[in-house]
Amino acid sequence: MYLFIFTLLLVIFQFVNSKSIIESYDEKLTNYMKVNTELKDSIQQIEDQKSTDLYTFRFDTNDDAMTYWENQGYRISEFVPFIKDELMSLNVYDTEDHPLVPYASMTENKMLIDQIRMLNHKWIIASFTDGTYWGEMILSYEIEDKKSLKFKVLESILYQP
Repeated sequence: MYLFIFTLLLVIFQFVNSKSIIESYDEKLTNYMKVNTELKDSIQQIEDQKSTDLYTFRFDTNDDAMTYWENQGYRISEFVPFIKDELMSLNVYDTEDHPLVPYASMTENKMLIDQIRMLNHKWIIASFTDGTYWGEMILSYEIEDKKSLKFKVLESILYQP
């Protein structure tokens, strides 16, 4: 009889204990799933913002800028490489100073434009470096005679190493 009562108490204890453990795990799992869903939503919002930011201030996603040059008689597929090639061709120069970069090199290397982003139909942002010093500048550009480009530095900055 004592054995039966002891066994019954042991089974009841195990049942209650197991039930509380399972409820605790279930509550934790539910909380983790809720937090996971919130984090996934946050990640999706960040990715959406990131993709929006990637397409902001880009010539190739600015329909008004592309339409402007198309109305002038240019093909965009040839226009963008033409602008970039003309700007990069200015890196080949014989003088001490770059034709566009408003800062002289402070090393033995020449200042060179290394990255270009066309913002719209009038402005370009470009970075330049001599290997040690670097900076950025905003340029305006105009096309004269359908093949001649005219660049003008609007603003520039040189960063300290």
